[in-house]
Amino acid sequence: MTAFARKQADFPWGTLVWEIRSVNHRYLEPAFRLPEQFRSVETALRDVLRSSLSRGKIEAQLKFLPDLSEAGKIQVNEALLEQLNHTIQKVANASSASMPSSLDILKWPGIIQEQEQESKVIEEASLSLFRNTVQLLKEHRDREGAELEKTIEGRLAAITNIVNDIREALPDILERQKQRLQEQVAELTSEVDPERLEQELVLIMQKADIFEEIDRLDAHVKEIRHVLSRNEPIGRRLDFLMQELNREANTICSKSVVTETTLNAVELKVLIEQMREQIQNIE
Repeated sequence: MTAFARKQADFPWGTLVWEIRSVNHRYLEPAFRLPEQFRSVETALRDVLRSSLSRGKIEAQLKFLPDLSEAGKIQVNEALLEQLNHTIQKVANASSASMPSSLDILKWPGIIQEQEQESKVIEEASLSLFRNTVQLLKEHRDREGAELEKTIEGRLAAITNIVNDIREALPDILERQKQRLQEQVAELTSEVDPERLEQELVLIMQKADIFEEIDRLDAHVKEIRHVLSRNEPIGRRLDFLMQELNREANTICSKSVVTETTLNAVELKVLIEQMREQIQNIE
């Protein structure tokens, strides 16, 4: 389901920013954009997503802005510097070697103490902020899902109305079709076997009978409403039910013997397609 969430947290050592985008996908497909120092937490991030979401193409990006005011300070190992100065003075007194410059001394391993952040603390903070961002994403998806449910419910109500109209008109349609066939037969100059005629009429009426299809449409609509009420991933189940609805609408269209039923079947297919497009955004 399409959604976006962003969260930012400030710490003494810097700022973390998570941005997560979600679009519909048949399966759960996460993709992470992380600073190199956070690669070690990617497995834990995937576990958080799997425990929270079951479907969707997820793009998650982490931005880390270190506190440059602290990072820019250079700290010198005073004890090591004192030892180096003492040693350099001894060497200078014992030989004619040139004295190293201050820059040379700074290049000595260990003289400059780099200010290192506690990587474990930063990683835990990024993971905690990620959980909060995923929760915010879920809230956005839930709100969108509630709106989609209203849209789908409106289409289901329209389908039910059309099915009721077809069911109410069908007996009259079949009777009119029977009379029309009998009139056509009566106009024939050759004599027709009454028993054979009755058999043909029965076959034609059976082919034009769509009571079974409209009953199945009713059953599918009820099942869709039941699925929508579940507190679990329902996207795949709804995909299947859309296929079944479309199958029944196609059958009604092929069996139609009057324009009115054909138009109703076409309207059914339009409503089903509209729902199918919306259901692609449902987890």
